[in-house]
Amino acid sequence: MSLFRISCCTFTFQIQPSDFFTQRMQIVYFWHPGYILQHRVLDSLCVSEQSAKAKTQKELFKTLKELKMHLPSEKRSKGKSSTVNTLKYALRCVKQVKANEEYYQMLMINDSQPPGFDVSSYTIEEINRITSEYTLKNTDIFAVAVSLITGKIVYISDQAASILNCKREVFDNAKFVEFLTPQDVSVFYSFTTPYRLPSWSMCTGAESSPTECMQEKSFFCRISGGKEREGDLQYYPFRMTPYLMKVQDAELSEEQFCCLLLAERVHSGYEAPRIPPDKRIFTTTHTPNCVFQDVDERAVPLLGYLPQDLIGTPVLLNLHPSDRPLMLAVHRKILQYAGQPFDHSSIRFCARNGEYITLDTSWSSFVNPWSRKVSFVIGRHKVRM
Repeated sequence: MSLFRISCCTFTFQIQPSDFFTQRMQIVYFWHPGYILQHRVLDSLCVSEQSAKAKTQKELFKTLKELKMHLPSEKRSKGKSSTVNTLKYALRCVKQVKANEEYYQMLMINDSQPPGFDVSSYTIEEINRITSEYTLKNTDIFAVAVSLITGKIVYISDQAASILNCKREVFDNAKFVEFLTPQDVSVFYSFTTPYRLPSWSMCTGAESSPTECMQEKSFFCRISGGKEREGDLQYYPFRMTPYLMKVQDAELSEEQFCCLLLAERVHSGYEAPRIPPDKRIFTTTHTPNCVFQDVDERAVPLLGYLPQDLIGTPVLLNLHPSDRPLMLAVHRKILQYAGQPFDHSSIRFCARNGEYITLDTSWSSFVNPWSRKVSFVIGRHKVRM
């Protein structure tokens, strides 16, 4: 059988006559310089695309990991369900924050100034000077001014970085709610509604003292500076005292309504400085259905829970299983002898760290004068040594 010999680019090929025309075209095209360039460009594009996909995937996993740190422990699970739960929780938080921001803006747009208040205006330098009276006396307190329009931090004292164990730069052009644990965001917005805020000028008069200023209606939130601990974001509980003021914005050359917050970190009542044994007292109220209605702020350092953690939850779930029948018997007695105060044997309450503390409690109730039925039950609790 005869063979044709073809030389191309110093290579010699032997092919069958029947395949000559087909393979000749393939060989010529394959070794054409334009094809080689095209092939290299395509290879380069493929490598670049794969690199971009790998980078995107890495960022996605990093973001998911960070989101999972914000997920409450009771909602965490392993596997695909964990990712789905994380994304659903993140979406719900985004919607919640957006809704609250829109509500904030609506309040401020409808009225240029909240009625009934003499709202004074301050520069950043003046805010730093007047709040230093509190921050310098207590190393656990920092001051922050948050815009009621944008939610961004307008001013924050230098002490905040050391208290939250972070760099000061993390607060630049950031929204304050970004540093709150997601379940406390709605609490923050509800307590900083402009119409509920006392004016800062009300407590800066000659007759007012720093202690009196800190006795305004306060609330509690957990704040993080972004520091991780064992794979989780480290949040610290703070007692927040809010005030209303105007801040002069040097960049915009205009004033804006802000919420000035004095944030004091809360420590365990059993660690130094300890709460004296005779001062370890707090009160609670619960409904006739045995659901927490209100929790005294004095309970925070003693139980480890913030008020919003307990309000709306069944009382019995927080008691030692062996003491639940006793509590039910007490509750029936309270409803039976409506309005009469009485003491009862101690009960064990589960603190946030999982340990049980013993409470000696005196009970009473409020009776609705119209229906003559118990409206709520009051418990005065003392932590037993």
